[in-house]
Amino acid sequence: MFANALKSIGASSNINTNYSISSTLTATAGPWKIYSAKRKATGKEYSVFVFDKKTLDAGNNGLGGRQSASSQKRVVEEVVERLKKEASSLARLRHPGVLELVEPVEETRGGGLQFVAEPVTASLSGLLQEKDDQERGGGFGGRSSRYVTEDANGTRRRRELEIDELEIQKGLLQVSKALEFLHDNAGLVHGNLTPDAILVNAKSDWKLSGLAFCSPPEPSTIPTTIQPIILGEVLNPDPRIPRTVQLNLDYASPDFVLDNNLTTFADMFSLGLLCIALYNSPHRSPIECNTSISAYKRVFQSSQSVPTATNNYLSSRPLPKELGQHVLPRLLTRRPAQRMTAKEFQESEYFNNVLISTIRFLEGFPAKTPNEKQQFLRGLIKVLPNFPKSVMEKKLLPALLEELKDKELISLILHNAFKIIGLLPAGRRAFNEKVRPKLKEIFVTNAKQPQEKDANRDAGLMIIIEQLSVIASNCNGKEFKDDILPIFYTALESPTPSLINAALTSLPVVLPVLDFSTIKGELFPVIATIFSKTNSLAIKVRGLEAFVTLCGGAGSGDDGLDGLATEQKKATSSTALDKFTMQEKIIPLIKAIKTREPAVMMAALNVLKVVGRVADGDFVALEMLPLLWSMSLNPQLNLREFQAFMELIKSLSSRVEDEQTKKLQELTGGAVTSPGLKDDFLSFGAIAGSSLEANGTSETDFEALVKGRASTTNTNPLDSWDTKPSATSSSSSVRNSTPTPTFSWSTPPVSSPVATSHLKAQTGGFRTVTPDLAAIQPMAPTITQFSQPLQPQSNTTSTQPQPQPASFNWSSASSATTPSTIWATPSASAQPTSNVWASSTTQPSPNAWASQPSTSAFSSLSLNQQQQQRPQPTTSSSFALPPPPGAPSASSGNSGFSLPRPPGTSFTTSGLGGTSNMNSLASLGAANRTGTGMGMSMNSMMGGMSQQQKPPQQQPKGGLDKYESLL
Repeated sequence: MFANALKSIGASSNINTNYSISSTLTATAGPWKIYSAKRKATGKEYSVFVFDKKTLDAGNNGLGGRQSASSQKRVVEEVVERLKKEASSLARLRHPGVLELVEPVEETRGGGLQFVAEPVTASLSGLLQEKDDQERGGGFGGRSSRYVTEDANGTRRRRELEIDELEIQKGLLQVSKALEFLHDNAGLVHGNLTPDAILVNAKSDWKLSGLAFCSPPEPSTIPTTIQPIILGEVLNPDPRIPRTVQLNLDYASPDFVLDNNLTTFADMFSLGLLCIALYNSPHRSPIECNTSISAYKRVFQSSQSVPTATNNYLSSRPLPKELGQHVLPRLLTRRPAQRMTAKEFQESEYFNNVLISTIRFLEGFPAKTPNEKQQFLRGLIKVLPNFPKSVMEKKLLPALLEELKDKELISLILHNAFKIIGLLPAGRRAFNEKVRPKLKEIFVTNAKQPQEKDANRDAGLMIIIEQLSVIASNCNGKEFKDDILPIFYTALESPTPSLINAALTSLPVVLPVLDFSTIKGELFPVIATIFSKTNSLAIKVRGLEAFVTLCGGAGSGDDGLDGLATEQKKATSSTALDKFTMQEKIIPLIKAIKTREPAVMMAALNVLKVVGRVADGDFVALEMLPLLWSMSLNPQLNLREFQAFMELIKSLSSRVEDEQTKKLQELTGGAVTSPGLKDDFLSFGAIAGSSLEANGTSETDFEALVKGRASTTNTNPLDSWDTKPSATSSSSSVRNSTPTPTFSWSTPPVSSPVATSHLKAQTGGFRTVTPDLAAIQPMAPTITQFSQPLQPQSNTTSTQPQPQPASFNWSSASSATTPSTIWATPSASAQPTSNVWASSTTQPSPNAWASQPSTSAFSSLSLNQQQQQRPQPTTSSSFALPPPPGAPSASSGNSGFSLPRPPGTSFTTSGLGGTSNMNSLASLGAANRTGTGMGMSMNSMMGGMSQQQKPPQQQPKGGLDKYESLL
């Protein structure tokens, strides 16, 4: 509805060029309409006062013709002249109680006026009218408020405009100071002190305006450029002029109307009427004459219509005792000389209370001494709860923040400022509009380097750290990150340990406000740097506790150092660090700890406990458990602390075990395999030409190959060299013998005695192998009746029996109690299995030395000189046992393998050949190489021979006969 007023403003106006004027009406003050505006260059807020000439035309409907046109022109000129005087008077007067003019008055294109002043929110007349509307409508909210503003985000809210006792006292005190300035310093009389002449600015201060009727008093000795008024002219109301531009007789002094006297005391009478209007209901002056001078005169003709103490000054409500008994009687007196001055009004009992005194002290704060300032700020926090909310927000808080330029008072001022924020119902708005920008300006924009020590700055930072909970609850995440988080970093990087400790302790309050990327990318590196570089054990512990909080933990169990409520902990865990950062960043920091103080170790244990909940199983097993074991063995730990480490170690180990078991069960499908059966990794495919095997190539073939002779490789490779005796054999040799170890038929090493003693030159396709009897341990006879060794005898065919020696113990594994004849000739009456040297002709023998049916291992053996020689097969054996030294061989064939005979005996073997022969010789070779094995094999072979001489007339049984006897 007020858009037309703005359209009439000239486009070339300086105000329109430099200011962005809102189209929403803020308030009205007499003929002025007030709009909020912002300076384009700075963005600072101001108020634009606009007078539209069309309001005069709207009030002039009954007049017409040429006379009315000329009359209207004079009326407009008079109104414009009065309003110009008001604006020019504001430009000449500079006082905290007088409205501050920013841009001088300008004429608009439509003939109106406008000027720019400090930002105001309402006029006193508008506030009183609003309060009347509320009271008539049944309290607050009964009618829609005209004082509604819209925030930048579109939220509409009502201004905190309260007219309570303290607000009235504070406002009257400010108005009286402005009057004192006009009377004593400017030498002026206001002349029209009404609620329309008082404006309320954004700080809730009352500002004096409406100086259209100001004039020097009579007489005046103070020079001034303001033209005096003519009472005769201003006291005669013109119906063509709006009432808002005329003198308001309801607040006029009888000095003007009745005495026609212009003095400064007239303003004090008007001030008394204003005081009554503030407490009256409705909020009007006790004198109501409806701009009629005759009606005004009638009021003062009767004592009942004159406001006095007897009629409670015509107020419908009780007045404050100090105001009714001490102030009003000296303001509303008929005689001007009996009235108090503006200075005396300020010193009256009406303002004698601690709240008003506090405001008055704060208004004169710059002039106080440093000691007085500190004492005031220390005591202010105790009386703040007694102040009205609007006074705290609009008066006290801005005044305190203005004094932050004094560095020595930063901590005390901030302490009171945060107290006010906590008391205000609209603390969030007050913090974001007033406190937060100021904090950023002091501690970030104009801050010194963090490394420089500054006690005043550190004291202020400590207050901010202590009040982080209040800050976090009054701003959103972006505001906190942009303005408050840099201050938090400043505290963390401070050289003061107590400040760092406080910042780390308050971390649980900070985390819920920040997003994950900010925590991981900005906050965590700062804390990690502090933790790694500090030399203070206390900061080390606090840093570890900070890691616990960053990882989503709740601090150290039951020590209560975290100070977090359950809700805060839950919120913190939602913004904890990720698993990668815990494993790759935090754990290395713990590993790098050099100190072994128990407090640090236990704090690190809490970190590992939290990380262990989310870390991978293999990381726990390979990284965390060794670290825990290393830390747990610290000799400085007591039993309880060590048990705490062991509890975590067991818990993590159990977790690793469970996870690995579950993983293996999932891989194997739940099947459980027996130990030792999982040998699939041994099943490799052979690579052609990569295996080196003895089968297929004998030593003879190899020797023939390297010597350039024809190969005599046997087409039947040797299958086994470890043939074991049958379990069903009843022979003592089988019972007392042990299995012969398996070995390859390869050339022994050069250092081996076998290699140097038994590799002989070959004649033809035969090979002579002499057992290494020297490798057999010395033996003693178990029966000592033959103490002399056997003597060698001639190789004859005598059949006379010779005395035989007792059996010898050839091995420790042989039975010493079983007598047997080793070199006896086999007899027909003896058991076939008792002689391991007997020939086998029909059945295979389980004895390792028995011949196979196909090829006879030993076709003939002569164990005694009395034994008859039997014909030898014509087939040459591959192996032959040579006769003992000094005796001719009894073998008729070309035998290449021979065993030396004991003294007095002789035997020969021939016909060795075939696979069975080679198996038998393999057993002999194994025994010969191992020494003890030879003793066992020989004892087994010899132990089975009968001690009695066999009759020579009975033919020895073959191998098949021996096998049948075993069965």
